Amino acid sequence: MKEPVATAKAPAAIGPYSQGIKAGNLVFCSGQLPVDPTTGAFAGITIEEQTRQSLLNVSAVLEAAGVSLSDVVKTTVFLKDMNDFTAMNGVYTQFFPSDAPARSAVEVARLPKDALVEIEAIAVK
Repeated sequence: MKEPVATAKAPAAIGPYSQGIKAGNLVFCSGQLPVDPTTGAFAGITIEEQTRQSLLNVSAVLEAAGVSLSDVVKTTVFLKDMNDFTAMNGVYTQFFPSDAPARSAVEVARLPKDALVEIEAIAVK
Protein backbone atom coordinates (compact mmCIF):
# COMPACT_ATOMS: atom_id res chain seq x y z
CA MET A 1 0.00 0.00 0.00
CA LYS A 2 1.28 3.44 -0.79
CA GLU A 3 -0.10 6.73 0.43
CA PRO A 4 0.78 10.19 -0.91
CA VAL A 5 2.08 12.77 1.54
CA ALA A 6 1.27 16.46 1.06
CA THR A 7 1.77 19.58 3.13
CA ALA A 8 1.42 23.32 2.59
CA LYS A 9 4.59 23.73 4.71
CA ALA A 10 6.71 22.68 1.72
CA PRO A 11 6.52 23.79 -1.92
CA ALA A 12 3.85 22.11 -4.00
CA ALA A 13 5.04 19.61 -6.57
CA ILE A 14 5.90 21.26 -9.90
CA GLY A 15 5.18 18.14 -11.92
CA PRO A 16 3.39 14.79 -11.82
CA TYR A 17 4.82 13.56 -8.52
CA SER A 18 4.01 13.60 -4.80
CA GLN A 19 5.91 15.57 -2.18
CA GLY A 20 6.31 12.24 -0.46
CA ILE A 21 5.03 8.68 -0.36
CA LYS A 22 4.42 6.44 2.64
CA ALA A 23 4.87 2.77 1.83
CA GLY A 24 4.68 0.46 4.82
CA ASN A 25 7.16 1.72 7.38
CA LEU A 26 9.11 3.72 4.79
CA VAL A 27 8.68 7.38 3.84
CA PHE A 28 10.14 8.61 0.57
CA CYS A 29 10.53 12.40 0.35
CA SER A 30 10.83 13.75 -3.18
CA GLY A 31 13.70 16.06 -3.97
CA GLN A 32 13.12 19.40 -2.28
CA LEU A 33 14.24 22.62 -3.89
CA PRO A 34 15.15 25.66 -1.77
CA VAL A 35 11.78 27.29 -2.37
CA ASP A 36 10.14 29.11 0.54
CA PRO A 37 6.57 27.75 0.51
CA THR A 38 5.14 31.06 1.75
CA THR A 39 6.64 33.16 -1.05
CA GLY A 40 7.25 30.69 -3.85
CA ALA A 41 10.75 32.15 -4.28
CA PHE A 42 14.17 30.81 -3.47
CA ALA A 43 15.08 31.38 0.17
CA GLY A 44 18.34 33.04 -0.84
CA ILE A 45 21.13 33.05 -3.38
CA THR A 46 23.90 31.30 -1.43
CA ILE A 47 24.42 27.57 -1.13
CA GLU A 48 24.03 27.90 2.65
CA GLU A 49 20.64 29.63 2.39
CA GLN A 50 19.42 27.21 -0.25
CA THR A 51 20.63 24.12 1.62
CA ARG A 52 18.88 25.29 4.80
CA GLN A 53 15.57 25.82 2.96
CA SER A 54 15.79 22.51 1.12
CA LEU A 55 16.28 20.72 4.44
CA LEU A 56 13.44 22.67 6.06
CA ASN A 57 11.23 21.52 3.19
CA VAL A 58 12.39 17.90 3.60
CA SER A 59 11.60 18.17 7.31
CA ALA A 60 8.10 19.53 6.61
CA VAL A 61 7.26 16.67 4.24
CA LEU A 62 8.58 14.10 6.70
CA GLU A 63 6.58 15.63 9.55
CA ALA A 64 3.43 15.47 7.42
CA ALA A 65 4.13 11.74 7.09
CA GLY A 66 4.56 11.30 10.84
CA VAL A 67 8.35 11.02 10.93
CA SER A 68 11.23 13.43 11.46
CA LEU A 69 14.78 14.05 10.35
CA SER A 70 15.96 11.71 13.12
CA ASP A 71 14.19 8.87 11.26
CA VAL A 72 16.05 9.52 7.99
CA VAL A 73 18.21 6.60 6.84
CA LYS A 74 19.35 7.93 3.44
CA THR A 75 19.61 11.25 1.67
CA THR A 76 20.72 12.28 -1.78
CA VAL A 77 22.10 15.76 -2.33
CA PHE A 78 22.17 17.14 -5.86
CA LEU A 79 24.57 20.07 -6.26
CA LYS A 80 24.87 22.44 -9.19
CA ASP A 81 28.57 22.87 -8.32
CA MET A 82 30.64 20.38 -6.32
CA ASN A 83 32.75 23.33 -5.16
CA ASP A 84 29.77 24.07 -2.84
CA PHE A 85 30.16 20.69 -1.09
CA THR A 86 31.95 22.02 2.02
CA ALA A 87 29.55 24.93 2.51
CA MET A 88 26.56 22.61 2.01
CA ASN A 89 28.02 20.23 4.60
CA GLY A 90 28.26 23.07 7.12
CA VAL A 91 24.49 23.55 7.01
CA TYR A 92 23.67 19.85 6.57
CA THR A 93 25.52 19.04 9.81
CA GLN A 94 23.19 21.39 11.72
CA PHE A 95 20.21 19.28 10.64
CA PHE A 96 21.96 15.94 11.24
CA PRO A 97 24.31 16.63 14.19
CA SER A 98 24.76 12.96 15.15
CA ASP A 99 23.98 9.55 13.69
CA ALA A 100 23.85 11.08 10.23
CA PRO A 101 22.04 9.04 7.58
CA ALA A 102 23.76 7.38 4.66
CA ARG A 103 24.19 9.90 1.86
CA SER A 104 25.13 10.40 -1.75
CA ALA A 105 26.14 13.80 -3.07
CA VAL A 106 26.47 14.39 -6.79
CA GLU A 107 27.05 17.32 -9.09
CA VAL A 108 24.43 17.67 -11.79
CA ALA A 109 24.34 19.69 -14.98
CA ARG A 110 21.22 21.60 -13.99
CA LEU A 111 18.46 21.60 -11.39
CA PRO A 112 14.85 22.77 -11.73
CA LYS A 113 14.52 26.56 -11.61
CA ASP A 114 18.35 26.71 -11.69
CA ALA A 115 18.59 25.93 -7.98
CA LEU A 116 22.01 25.38 -6.40
CA VAL A 117 20.84 22.31 -4.47
CA GLU A 118 18.05 19.74 -4.22
CA ILE A 119 17.77 17.17 -1.43
CA GLU A 120 15.70 13.99 -1.17
CA ALA A 121 15.36 11.60 1.76
CA ILE A 122 14.15 8.18 2.84
CA ALA A 123 12.96 7.67 6.43
CA VAL A 124 11.82 4.66 8.45
CA LYS A 125 8.90 4.81 10.89
